[in-house]
Formats: sequence, C-alpha cells, structure tokens
Amino acid sequence: MSAHDSEEVRRHMDRLAADGIDVVRVTYPDLIGTDRARDVLLEELPRACEHGLAFCRAVYHTSPQGDVVPVSGGLDAGLPDICVRPDLDTLVPLPWEPGVAACLGEVVDPATGAPAPESPRDLLRSVLARCAEHGLRPVVGPELEYFLCEPDPSGGWRRYAPGPGVVYTAGLRADPDNHLLRTLRHVRDLRVGAISGNHEFDGGQIEINLTHSEAVSAADRSFRFKAAIKELARKEGRLATFMAKPFNDAGGSGFHLHLSCDDEEGRNTFDDPSAPYGLSATARHAVAGVLAHAPALAALLNPTINSYKRFGPDTLAPWLIDWGLDNRSAMVRIPPERGTGARLELRLGDASANPYLAIAATTAAALLGVLAGEEPPAPLEGYGYDTARSAVLPQTLSAALDALEADTALTDLLGKGFTTSFLSYKRDEVERFHRHVTDWEFTEYAYHL
Repeated sequence: MSAHDSEEVRRHMDRLAADGIDVVRVTYPDLIGTDRARDVLLEELPRACEHGLAFCRAVYHTSPQGDVVPVSGGLDAGLPDICVRPDLDTLVPLPWEPGVAACLGEVVDPATGAPAPESPRDLLRSVLARCAEHGLRPVVGPELEYFLCEPDPSGGWRRYAPGPGVVYTAGLRADPDNHLLRTLRHVRDLRVGAISGNHEFDGGQIEINLTHSEAVSAADRSFRFKAAIKELARKEGRLATFMAKPFNDAGGSGFHLHLSCDDEEGRNTFDDPSAPYGLSATARHAVAGVLAHAPALAALLNPTINSYKRFGPDTLAPWLIDWGLDNRSAMVRIPPERGTGARLELRLGDASANPYLAIAATTAAALLGVLAGEEPPAPLEGYGYDTARSAVLPQTLSAALDALEADTALTDLLGKGFTTSFLSYKRDEVERFHRHVTDWEFTEYAYHL
C-alpha cells in the first residue's frame, strides 16, 4: 500500500493546483465493483492522507437498492467504520470534469490497521502474493462490453441506435451521435490503457479494448474504465450498463480475461515451442486449473441473477466447461499467438463482474492448476455446445454459490473472511429475487388464472 509523507503530499498539491485542480475524488470498489467515493477539497488533502476518510463498513454490504444486507461485521457489529486513504500514485485528472482529479483509495480496518476483509483490491493482492511465492507474475488483458441506452418516450430505457447487423463496425452507421469517438478519447485521457473500440454484435452494444498489464493494474484500469463509461453516458443523458443481459431480444455483454504469467525475469512462462500446442506445462496446468474450478469461478465472474440468462447454446457465451485452440465457442480459448503473446482467454465472465474479484479468482484457479500439475483434456474441435463432450456450467446463481462454497481449495486461497461475506451478500440477493413478483409472472398468469 502507498504511504505518503507530508512533503510528497505537498508536491502533489502544488502540481494539481498548477493544473487548475481544486478537488480530489477518492474512489474505491465495493463488493460488487461499484465505485464508492468522496470529493475532497484540495486544501484538505493532507488531512485525508494523514487520518483517512471514514466510511461505514456496511457500504460493502449495501445492495443496489440501498438495503444493508446482514453480513457479519456490519449490522451485527453496530455499523463500524472503515478508513480510506488516498493513493496519490493513482492520481489522474478527470478529462470530462474540469477542476477535478481522481485517485484510488486504500481501505483498512481502523481497529486493526489491516485491510478490510471485503476489500476487492486487497483480495487480489493476497492472491498475487501467493503466485509470487511460486515465481509467477500474472499478466492480464481485459475486454469489456456494455450497452448504451437512451430514455424511452413511453418510459424506462431503450437501446441506443438499435440497428441490426452492425457487429465490428465504427462510424455513424452504428453510432449516429459519435458516442464511441467521444468516449474513446476521454478514456484515453483517463490513462486506463484504452486501445480501440467498435460497435459490438447487438444494436447499442459497444466494446472498448484495454491493454494488458500486471494484474492489479489491469483490475484498477478496468474498475476506473467501467466507472468512467457510466459517468460519460450520464453526461449525454443516457445510461450505460454492464448488466450481463439487459434485453430479451439481444445477446449479453462479456468480460473476457486474457491471462499469462511472467517469471521473475519477465519471461512469459506459457510459451514453449517444443511442447504440445506450443504451450508450456505451466500454461496447460493453468488451463486445467481453470477448468477444474470453473463451477466455483462462475459465482465470481457471473455474479448476478441476470448473469445466467446470458448463457446457452449458440450465444457465443460459455455454457460448457471446455477449452479450445482459437475456438470462440469454448469457455477457455487459446489465441493463436505464441512467444511473448502466449496466453489463455477466459470467456466465462460477464460485464457485471467486479474486475478485482474476477481477476483474483481466475489467477487463483490457474495457480491451483499449476500446483496440482494436471493436464487438461483434449481441446474442443469444431463448434462447441455439445453436452455429451463437456460438463455444463452452473445455470443459476444459487448453483454457482453452492459450487463456490464447496470448492475449499479455491476458498482457502481467497480467504474465509471474504468468502463468507460474499456468499452471505449474494444469497440475500437470491432470496430477495425469489420473493419479488416479476413482470413476466404478471403477464404470464394474471389474465388467465
């Protein structure tokens, strides 16, 4: 964690003031990856760095509807504080918000000085520390999709520019208001490693690619990217959603992770021209680990009730636990590059996943595979989705949570404190959903029963 002495803080303040910045927005991810934040006047930054910013720990246990879920350490403990200190090494001006810079916050329990058990950023760090013990440094490249929506005159939201057949396009035909160009330039200036963007498969769906980097940086950039996209859409009077499948008549949005591991000298340990498929034993064991722990991974990479409506045959979203060489119908795809570009692509995750938890869980599963030293089955050939060849992923959030709880090797690596909190929080979500009367139920039953 970053610590800043008074002289360093003053240097940052002088630089920010010279750039016309008088507010610092301190942000950190909650359990579901939503950004929580506080705006700090520049002259108050030394106090914030020295004493931290107090937040209620139950912010980690607060549902999207604003209810506090009874997770241990929150309501039962009298709603204690967490302490958030600005990480000034992550400062960057917000390109669309004059006078404001943003930085990430470091979260600790003020009673112990240790990271809060629910802190996603610290969970990822703990997994990476275990990888480092075995000489591995995970490198991650994130791919994220989202739907852009605009107000529907009849109420609610509808897809922006919903024309069909615009997959892999750019320009006014699929984006008549140039949303993508504006957004791409802003996120470039936010320094989250944006590379390129295009219209995706469905009308109103956008993908912006981010570069690869070491895992904490990749998670930080993905987190800040998602927050920026939602903020920029609001400035346009629109809604950007990373919900897995927001519309019945459209596909879902993915969060694909490209993963490799460097050794201590910076060499890609996944490459071996003399090995089967050009993949080293480390790479093959990592694939086997991801496959072995896939049911539990689903709980963290597909973390909502809605996530499981993205799955299914012919969706190009994973449905079965399999892998293939440059095969997009497989859950784990091995892109054709070798050498420094050798990697696996996990296509399991959807866009609603918390980047820190998704990367932590994926790297943990890969590490467990390397330690187990097992080989994966033969790779998928041809178009997938054949249940006679491969096991089916969990098809509901409840089933995925059960798989996570049962996977003690993975939960031991992620930590009991985090796992208990996550399972409690998510099972409350499932219970609330089952009590809620949906529009589908009313339409299906009310007029006939």
